[in-house]
Formats: sequence, structure tokens, C-alpha cells
Amino acid sequence: MDDTKIALVTGANKGIGFEVARLLGREGVTVLLGARDAGRGAEAAGRLRADGVPATPVHLDVTDPASVTEAARRIEDEHGRLDILVNNAGIMTGWGRPSELSVDDLRQAYETNVFAVVSVTNAMLPLLRRSSAARIVNVSSSMGSLTRIAAPDSGIPMMSYSSSKSAMNGLTVAYAAELRDADIKVNSADPGYCATDLNHRTGPRDPAEGAAVVVRLALLDEHGASGEFRDEHGPVPW
Repeated sequence: MDDTKIALVTGANKGIGFEVARLLGREGVTVLLGARDAGRGAEAAGRLRADGVPATPVHLDVTDPASVTEAARRIEDEHGRLDILVNNAGIMTGWGRPSELSVDDLRQAYETNVFAVVSVTNAMLPLLRRSSAARIVNVSSSMGSLTRIAAPDSGIPMMSYSSSKSAMNGLTVAYAAELRDADIKVNSADPGYCATDLNHRTGPRDPAEGAAVVVRLALLDEHGASGEFRDEHGPVPW
């Protein structure tokens, strides 16, 4: 079996996902760029290939079950397995107080940030099980830390986004427990407040800085932990 690792990164045509793909490629990983817009995915993959990164676009709308199934079928046909899954695709909705929360905003956030993570992960698990040492990284946020939300000086959280990331962290713990004996490590990564389209590029950090912790977790060796929530400094409180 070819030793080259195969990674799927969702929402990878821009922002943190794009930088995760770039950094993984520089480590010799063959990167599959999941993108909802096929044209933008192809353009992003072309930019990475021009930079020497082995990247292939994969049309993948994480909220469309048919698209997820087709992406898994294509990966099986072309590669036969998957070594790394980075659940990066996400949206930010619901800027108001909890008492002003729109159920539609909440539902929209959960469709992408939670339900789609289950859909994509479950579709890719048969391929991940064929890897000798698979890794799953869920791109979370410190805004999903219940400990930090509960702190008196935390302010009022953006409930749609924050609670969806808390739910994603719950999935991380659950998948890590289920897959412990399969040598599939599952972790949540907090890239920090990066300048991306998600926040109208207001973050002070470059996306490449945020991508570094994601890549570190994606390339964990056999001694690496599973079921953790980490940023560049170490563990983040749940």
C-alpha cells in the first residue's frame, strides 16, 4: 500500500481550510479539497498545485447527503482509503442575545456545524478504517468552551455559533470513545480568532497561524492523545 497519506479537508477553498490543505501538502500529504462550489474548489486546488502542493478538488456540500455519499464513493474509487479527515466547513449565525435567538439561525448553524459533521464522518468512516492510523480533526472554537462561556467576564455568547461548537466538541468525545480500539484518534482544534470570511476578516490572526494546530492534530503519531480539545498552547477547557 502506498504510504502517502490521503486527507480530506471540508470547506477548503478558502480561509483556515485552505491553509490546512497547504500545510498538510507541504508535509507530503495528498490533499482532497472539499468545496461546496466546484469552480472555487478547482481554482483553489490549482493555486495549491502551483505552489507544489498535491491537491485535488472534491465537490462536497456537507449539508447535502447525496453530495457526501458521492464524495465518499469517489474517494473510494480513486484512493481506496482515507487517512485524515478535517471537518472544517462551518458557518457563523446568530449574533444576538439568547433571549433574542432565532430558531432559524440556530437550525442553520447546527445543519453545517453539527449535523454535517456526523454525516461526513459516518460516510468517511469505512475509508478511515482502512488506514493504518487514521485521524479526525473537528475545527471548533474557544467560543464553544462551556467553561469560558460560564466565566463572569465572558460576555454574552453568540448562542447559535457557540452552542453548535459545544455540540461539535461533544461529538469529538463520543467518536473518540467509540473509535479508541480502532486506532482512529479524534480531536477538536481551536484555531483562534483568525481573519476569515466567517467573521468578515475581523480576526487579528492569519489563517495560516490558526491552521497550524489543526495540522498538528491531523499528523499525530501513535503516542498522541485522542478525545481532546486543543489550541496552539495546549488543552482548552470543555
